[in-house]
Amino acid sequence: MKLVGISGTLAGDKTSKAVYDVLEAAKLMDTSVKTELIDLRDYELSFADGSPLAYFEDDTWPVADKIMSADCLVFGTPIYQASIAGVLKNLLDHFPEYAFKNKVTGIVATGLSEKHFLVTEYQLKPVLSYFKGLVPTENVFVQNDCFDLESGEIIDKLIAKRLRNLAEEILFLQGSINERMER
Repeated sequence: MKLVGISGTLAGDKTSKAVYDVLEAAKLMDTSVKTELIDLRDYELSFADGSPLAYFEDDTWPVADKIMSADCLVFGTPIYQASIAGVLKNLLDHFPEYAFKNKVTGIVATGLSEKHFLVTEYQLKPVLSYFKGLVPTENVFVQNDCFDLESGEIIDKLIAKRLRNLAEEILFLQGSINERMER
């Protein structure tokens, strides 16, 4: 099974760290799981203009291909101005309608205010569902004060547990889907 994490931001390390923690938890639970972190800061993506993915000569097609070839996914986004990051929305705009069919698509969000914890529920979850992704119940919002300022590590034990629970739910659900499809 391959679990790909997408850190959907061009700034800061918090979102990437939270997604990475889900990937690491998944590997600890099942050593056969292969993981990859796609940090959008490391790629040049074209603006989505409705063109087919194969038309783009930058990193757009390779990134989309890695995501579509994964068994399951975890998307991370900071919350800016009560919305998901534009770079993540742009990436999602490149995908075809059934891109995440039979894939579990977990969500991790980071943000300054606890008032933003429902943004992913009302903005990102419907988009992932549109792509036929199965969104787990254990999605996680990580407030900025849950991170140690110096090390960047998540210091809130409840949040760390919730990230592990998300990894566990992703693996369980995706395993069930894969088993069902093999029959």
